[in-house]
Amino acid sequence: MRTLYKIPILLLILCVALVSCKKDVIATYDVNDVDIEDKSLIKDRSKSNKQFISILYTTLHQKAISSKELVRTERVIESFGDKALINEVIVSNYMNNGEVVLPSNDEMRGNLDSFVTVTYKKFFVRIPTEIEKAFFVNYIESNPNITPELVYTAFASCDEFQFY
Repeated sequence: MRTLYKIPILLLILCVALVSCKKDVIATYDVNDVDIEDKSLIKDRSKSNKQFISILYTTLHQKAISSKELVRTERVIESFGDKALINEVIVSNYMNNGEVVLPSNDEMRGNLDSFVTVTYKKFFVRIPTEIEKAFFVNYIESNPNITPELVYTAFASCDEFQFY
């Protein structure tokens, strides 16, 4: 009778031992971590006056600025207190001097997607996001008075153009 009790107890101990000694299997799928933040959108260093003037002039005129013009314009910026205002005045001055290389209104409206993408690359050195592209395409389509000159002025005057 004593052996009768031993068999179920041994079976119970064996079952517990088999279940408790089981190794947990951790599934791995070899998925690489991917950084989804677009680093081109982070511009946190302000351009110096020389950088701003040189980049602006080259972007608008498709040629390098002379050193005489660079020094003269830099002195204007340094002698004025409100940097944002004087930068807008300089943009306006460059846009009004007649030497700016602009696409025609027909070229702009002929392929708005391409115009917006090229403008973003030219001024911000990046490709626009889909929402940015859709906004500008819709805005230009719904406003027949928008010209390439106004778009270039807006891009050259905005905060993102001040940073790199």
